[in-house]
Amino acid sequence: MTIAELKTALPTLDAVNFRLPDGTYLPAHFHVTEVGLVNKHFIDCGGTERRETAANFQLWEAGDYDHRLAPQKFLHILRLSEKILGPDESLPIEVEYQQATIGKFGLDFDGRDFVLTLKQTACLASDACGIPAVALPQLPVLACAPGGGCC
Repeated sequence: MTIAELKTALPTLDAVNFRLPDGTYLPAHFHVTEVGLVNKHFIDCGGTERRETAANFQLWEAGDYDHRLAPQKFLHILRLSEKILGPDESLPIEVEYQQATIGKFGLDFDGRDFVLTLKQTACLASDACGIPAVALPQLPVLACAPGGGCC
């Protein structure tokens, strides 16, 4: 999800809800404590220089159980952050949320809720460092007919 997509979704909502990848919801009293710009400049294991830029949100929950972040307030926070994020609304969004350690997630929207998505690590230069391509075996396709006993 990008900043532009988030800004488009917020006015359509009555409430802001975030759902974890396992389907559980963040407590309704969460806060957006930070909106930032993250620039990552790195070299992969094959020696290729790379850059990534993303908007970063930090979600946090406190003991103020009556707190609710309204869509209009979240949009206001995004507008305040424009001086940090700049004019590029195509920035992808990463979300930090405290669990056993700080979890880092992607963000999606299902039309009703914001969904924290799992992020994966990967070797970006597998051809340069000798990681073989993994070929999955082809499984036979089984056809089931009604009354055939296989379904």
